[in-house]
Amino acid sequence: MKIYTRTGDKGDTGMCGPERIKKDSLRMEVCGTLDELNAVFGVSIAAGLGDRIMPVIERIQAELFEIGAEVASIDPVAFGTRRIGDKNVAALEADIDCFTAGLAELHEFILPGGSMAAAQLHVARTVCRRAERRLVTLMEEEKTDISPKLLVYLNRLSDLLFVLARAENAQSGQSDRLRPN
Repeated sequence: MKIYTRTGDKGDTGMCGPERIKKDSLRMEVCGTLDELNAVFGVSIAAGLGDRIMPVIERIQAELFEIGAEVASIDPVAFGTRRIGDKNVAALEADIDCFTAGLAELHEFILPGGSMAAAQLHVARTVCRRAERRLVTLMEEEKTDISPKLLVYLNRLSDLLFVLARAENAQSGQSDRLRPN
């Protein structure tokens, strides 16, 4: 099987379904940002994520594919791409609570950094926030059937990524980088 199809050579791309849209559309911008987020997770893994964090990131990577499929669907219900919901958000919240319990209480702002894996999780957090912003714009500007749960999920995910970066630093013996006064 060849990897190239030549179907997108004129600047459009396929959706989940028969539709094709411009590659620079807002919908594709959201999909591309989700893809970028998943790639940053790959860099985090390559940087040596700890054993406790790795399964969480792997689960999230799979969930990002589900989110991307829903965003790429003109009719997510008809195409069976609506799969992220309350249980996924609850899992993120449980992860936040679990990892926060092992961290020192925070009284100051921290700067991204520490170990390479933790720094990459901070990058992932910022890309996640961009995906969330772009999804808000998509949902406001286009008539979409995208579930509002995706916004909740991305909002919780960015919180979790902050906590996981701190947990990764703690696990690797690095301290949080405090903002200088």
